[in-house]
Amino acid sequence: MSPTKPLPAVLQHWAEQRIGLVVSVRDASHSWDRSRVWDLEGERGVHHYLKVSPSVKFFTRESRAYRHIVPALGHTRAPHLINSRAQDLALLLTAVPGSPAKELGLRAVEWRTVHQQAGALCARLHEAGPLDRTDRVEAEASLSAAADGAEKYLARAGDRLDHDEQQLVREHAARLRRVGPVPVGYIHGDNQPRNWLWSTSGLALVDFERSRPAARVQDFVILATTQWADHPDREKAFLLSYGRELSDAERHALRCLSALDAVNCLAWGPDNGDAEVTARGRRTLDRLMKEDRP
Repeated sequence: MSPTKPLPAVLQHWAEQRIGLVVSVRDASHSWDRSRVWDLEGERGVHHYLKVSPSVKFFTRESRAYRHIVPALGHTRAPHLINSRAQDLALLLTAVPGSPAKELGLRAVEWRTVHQQAGALCARLHEAGPLDRTDRVEAEASLSAAADGAEKYLARAGDRLDHDEQQLVREHAARLRRVGPVPVGYIHGDNQPRNWLWSTSGLALVDFERSRPAARVQDFVILATTQWADHPDREKAFLLSYGRELSDAERHALRCLSALDAVNCLAWGPDNGDAEVTARGRRTLDRLMKEDRP
């Protein structure tokens, strides 16, 4: 268990200037070292969250998302940005009701409802507005950029992959470059049940630090390698409310992206003590090897 991370006094003072007196502070960070999030309770029991981004890139992405993209989701479907403090990479956010869906022990029918609502929210996010010229260039290059990362992840993963597995990853990276045009838009970037808050009010999305212009199919990689791999009914519910099936090109891209996600998981997971991410990578790679090299 990671040690509790204290909220810097300067950030508490900054927050109190905007939301009033804070009577209690709870460390709400994830277990990984660079996660820094605090739950602030005010005098009347109202909660806000203060987040310090792990990098300038993530701060820029998340603050932009909250200002220009997230409002498309609706008032109760995501936090709202109250203020930001660039010198400290700090974001002050409203709280939304609910707990991460993955922690709730949901029944099968409840999971389908969660995925149905997630599909509708993702559609709103992906269609949040027209991409400007710079964003469109980035989005249309996103699959090639993903393919470019293959060698870096392979080097970091080292002998966690054997020769045949490394070759499979390289083959999928090459195929990804040949996919051709697919729909683009603003994506969440870490679209999975740990960032879906479920309550009696419905579903809300949180954590937009990886939000960016990209191929929309990139928002489905983690779902395809976890939830949907074992539960096709959840995929069906998601896509029904998303409003369309994936195209053949998107299905092909999703398979290639899954291979790249697998090697990324096997590079990052063991180095950061994340058994869940490591297992996701190994399971995906084993499945792809079985299907491609029976």
